[in-house]
Parts: sequence; C-alpha cells; structure tokens
Amino acid sequence: MTMIEVKDLSKVYGSGETKVIALDSVNLTIEQGQFVAVMGPSGCGKSTLLHLIGGLDRPTTGTVTVEGKDISKMSDTTLTELRRRKMGFIFQFYNLIPVLDAVENTALPLILDGVKPETARIKAKEWLTRNKLEDRGSHRPDELSGGQQQRVAISRAMVADPVIVLADEPTGNLDSRSGDEIASVLRKIVSDWGRTVLMVTHDPRIAAYADRIIFLKDGRIVDDALLSGDNGDNAKRLKEKVEAL
Repeated sequence: MTMIEVKDLSKVYGSGETKVIALDSVNLTIEQGQFVAVMGPSGCGKSTLLHLIGGLDRPTTGTVTVEGKDISKMSDTTLTELRRRKMGFIFQFYNLIPVLDAVENTALPLILDGVKPETARIKAKEWLTRNKLEDRGSHRPDELSGGQQQRVAISRAMVADPVIVLADEPTGNLDSRSGDEIASVLRKIVSDWGRTVLMVTHDPRIAAYADRIIFLKDGRIVDDALLSGDNGDNAKRLKEKVEAL
C-alpha cells in the first residue's frame, strides 16, 4: 500500500534576486512499513521535503498525498487533525515542555485531541514502558539525559498510534551511543510496530538503519537506493556517496 506520494513538488522562497528554490519538481512514493532516510549536502532541501510531507509547510507547486488524501488542498483545521492523529513528529531538540514530567509530555497529544487525562496517562505509560522509561515517568526533561529525552519524544510521537513517523535529525544532538539507541528504536517502530518512518539525517551510520536511502542535491532527488547487508558496510558506502555529492 502506498503511504506517501509526492508529485512535482516544488518549494520556492522569496522572489527576484532573493529567490531560493528549496525543492525542484520532486517525485517520490513511499510504501507502508518502509524506513526511509533522506540524505544530502546542507541546504539541499531535506528538511523542506519532510516539512511539506508533514503538512508543516505548504508547497509552491505540486501535491503531497497521504493514504490517498491530498494534504496540500486541506484546510488548516483538517490538516491539524490529520497531523495529530496520523503523524508523529520527532525533532533534533526534543521539544519537550520543561514543566511537565515524562508521562505528561507523552500524554499531551491525546489530551489536546480530547482524550480523557486518565486514559491519556495510561496510554503514555504504555509507550514509555516500550521505550524502557517505565521508571522515569515522573521525571521532568532537565532530570533526563539527552537520549532519555529523545525516547520521551518518540513515545509522545507514537502515543496517538500514527501511521507515519517523521524524524528530522533525531540523533543530531546526541553522542554516538545514544544515537544508535534512538536509531534502533526507529528501526523497531517499522519492524515491530508496523509504521512508516521518514527520517532526515546527515549521519551515514544512522542512515544505515533504514531500508531505503534518498539522496537530494540542489532540491532534486539524484539517487534512490535500497539497502541490504551489514550496517557497517552500508554506512561506509553512504559516507562515500554523500562526500561525492
């Protein structure tokens, strides 16, 4: 089943001499249950693509279809509901609310969607347990390590049972050990929990956890490859590919 389809997608910022083409007529299809990583040089359009697919920004031209629905034509209200119920977002800097503990941060998307707080807390604790944080539920973000904060953020992204998880440099603020732990969790989201993951990363070692790599350069897809075999070998090949772009 096709989960995400992008057709002739372009995003232009500014006009005249200040005009910047962030994405240039991109076409892309992602199937249900794929773990896809997007790589490329700085400024190539990686995050722009993720934001357009997630409905965080509107395209200049082209369409984004999620589960057969064109989100580029949705009203802001409908798009907000779709993001809340169908998509989970993970960012580099966690975006946890400092005054809320891990359970409260995780439960927040459900509460905002009208779920009773007691029910939301039960669901939040289930996801924190899956992410090995059952003993950290009452801790606030400043009482958690970076890796633990990101696992809370992943639990929050998963608590509404989204079909798609969008991760923008999810390991970019972590050391290599914590980064590998987060990449393993993203792998589990696909392999064990059956979701579709689209991840932007600059790190070949993290990208090697994915099933498929999309390379962007100057706003265009220049390569699209499936991965197989050893993670270490894949990471080496990906590093060479990125350096050659």
